[in-house]
Amino acid sequence: MTDLLAGLNREQTQAVTLPPQHALILAGAGSGKTRVLTTRIAWLIQTGQVTPQGLLAVTFTNKAAKEMIARITAMLPINTRGMWIGTFHGLCNRLLRTHHREANLPQLFQILDSADQLAAIKRLLKTLNVDDEKYPPRELQHFINGQKEQGHRPADVEAWDEFTRRRVELFAEYEAQCQRESVVDFAELLLRSYELLKHNEPIRKHYQRRFRHILVDEFQDTNKLQYRWLKLLAGGDGEVPGACLFCVGDDDQSIYRFRGAEVGNMLAFEREFQVPNVIRLEQNYRSCGNILDAANAIIANNTQRLGKQLWTDQGEGEPIRVYEAFTDGDEARWLVEEIQSLVRDGLSRSDIAVLYRSNAQSRVLEHQLFSAGVSYRVYGGLRFFERQEVKHALAYLRLIANPDDDTAFARVVNFPTRGIGARSLEALQDAARTFNGSLYATVSHLTGKPRKAIEPFVAMIEKMRSDTAALPLPEVVDHVLDQSGLREHYLSQKAKDGQERLENLDELISAAANFVAEMPAPEAAVDHPLLADFLAHASLEAGDHQADAGEDAIQLMTVHSAKGLEFDVVFLTGLEEGLFPHDNSVRELDGLEEERRLMYVAVTRARQRLYVSLAQSRMLHGQTRYCMRSRFLDEIPVGLTKWLTPQQSASRQPSPGAFGAGMRRAATAPAQASRDLNGLRIGQAVQHARFGVGTIVAAEGSGADARIQINFGPNGMKWLLLGVAKLEPVG
Repeated sequence: MTDLLAGLNREQTQAVTLPPQHALILAGAGSGKTRVLTTRIAWLIQTGQVTPQGLLAVTFTNKAAKEMIARITAMLPINTRGMWIGTFHGLCNRLLRTHHREANLPQLFQILDSADQLAAIKRLLKTLNVDDEKYPPRELQHFINGQKEQGHRPADVEAWDEFTRRRVELFAEYEAQCQRESVVDFAELLLRSYELLKHNEPIRKHYQRRFRHILVDEFQDTNKLQYRWLKLLAGGDGEVPGACLFCVGDDDQSIYRFRGAEVGNMLAFEREFQVPNVIRLEQNYRSCGNILDAANAIIANNTQRLGKQLWTDQGEGEPIRVYEAFTDGDEARWLVEEIQSLVRDGLSRSDIAVLYRSNAQSRVLEHQLFSAGVSYRVYGGLRFFERQEVKHALAYLRLIANPDDDTAFARVVNFPTRGIGARSLEALQDAARTFNGSLYATVSHLTGKPRKAIEPFVAMIEKMRSDTAALPLPEVVDHVLDQSGLREHYLSQKAKDGQERLENLDELISAAANFVAEMPAPEAAVDHPLLADFLAHASLEAGDHQADAGEDAIQLMTVHSAKGLEFDVVFLTGLEEGLFPHDNSVRELDGLEEERRLMYVAVTRARQRLYVSLAQSRMLHGQTRYCMRSRFLDEIPVGLTKWLTPQQSASRQPSPGAFGAGMRRAATAPAQASRDLNGLRIGQAVQHARFGVGTIVAAEGSGADARIQINFGPNGMKWLLLGVAKLEPVG
């Protein structure tokens, strides 16, 4: 026990050794929350308070779940295979597989990832002859998932107008299609699992008795339905005592409201469960003091928070460097030059991250990095199970496991191309609707040319199912890649693209082999076919929001993608009003507070050095926008920053016509006409080495802060520092 607690600080030790009661652990950024959570599990097991099978631990990513299991295994000599540790979706999948009959599901139900769900919705709209411009598939997908995450079925949704009423009808049709095809989407996994526990008392009481301790990671990211699911499992009555909920989270890092996250769940938990233990982990082991002081100062401007103050014993460290560029292109050039200097000094590229609020900002950054020959990676690109060739292979495997999976059928029935025309597929879809069956089962009802075109595909699937019935899983995958024609198809493609796709297909065989080697022991009296479990694993991996680590390269990402990561050096770009905070935030309830939490997350990603940059003008969506520096930059105490460019005293002046409050005011008062501009004047033509000839139209500031606005015609309007611009009068 002493070994378990070694190295923990006072608050961490207090959290780990709490008595069996509900607890809320407010874990600040870099405060060691994962260590506290895993050590708490090990402590409970080692002290005999619970068996490994008597606790349940929930995370938000597969990566976090694997890390938790690895740490527990390192601390305790136990077999973790039977433990319920995983994501919400993974645990719900496990529950529904075990009780598929009670959940009204076939044992071999398949899981639709987000892309497959969208494809299924598009197919439904086409089948029903619905105008997809009036009812866009992606918006309908968002509506359906949003309703499910609120715990609603179609009958529960209030239709206040004709448009909503029709969407509710399509929601019902979509549910019927999924039930008919034996598939579930991610939102359905949780909702069906919740309904199973709510309406089946014997099953609910079984798991309430079994799980005496429930531990939740990233509790601030839970949505309403996830919290209700946890309350069902942790609830009790006179017959069954309730479980102890140990929830770890940081309300200051709740940034996923667009995914349905409810930061209010933390306050609700404290109130509804009358939590006797609220412990704040405030000692930070990641960042230097100046970075933490800046983060504390920024987040202190939020009013809806539980409150904590990060600190460190690592010293103040370096000041936060601030750079104000003339344009976003200048910002990118400066950033690349600074990165090259850091790399020359021995810093690894992968230890450097460039963060931005909007994906649209990455274009100019990527262009400059590419032009300079600096290797980079856009973090969060396509993951393995989302790549086109892998999804094709998985579709064939899904058809072998479940021939009624219409989404898989539609994806590969004519891929690789086998001469099946659109009219034949339309005839099949019409027949499937008439006979109320799956596409696969309806082929036998077709006649004429459509049947002749599609029957060979069905025969091929049947043969693959027969040939692979007794094969090990990796050999099943290998056989399907050959017999489906996928290998031959990509082999025929030119050069690198085809070769890379072939390598990904071969990697799928390795993924199957690794899955077999690492597969957890099944529940007692449950015998799941291995292929179905592997396909469920692939869908869950594709739904994970974390990207794999890559080569040694600069990491480019949105601030949302940076959550949970840390780097030696962080460049935070685009600190401008209307961009960060985003213009939309001022029009949303509590939107500005979430933007500030996002800023807090961005700042606390840096371990040693933080750069903050902004541009006086920025090209976004094809338009040049004149910018005002972000209020978040002004919320950082002056003593913590070091400006790399002359600080512009007027850069917070508002202007009409900006995006949000983003453009600067062009100073055009008559008094300026006589202002001394180092011999220049308003209305005079001047020459700039880069932008060419332009006309001075405005000026502001004085002394070292004096700036002038120049209309360079085709090169646009530019604000330039008078003492730096090196302008030459023309004429």
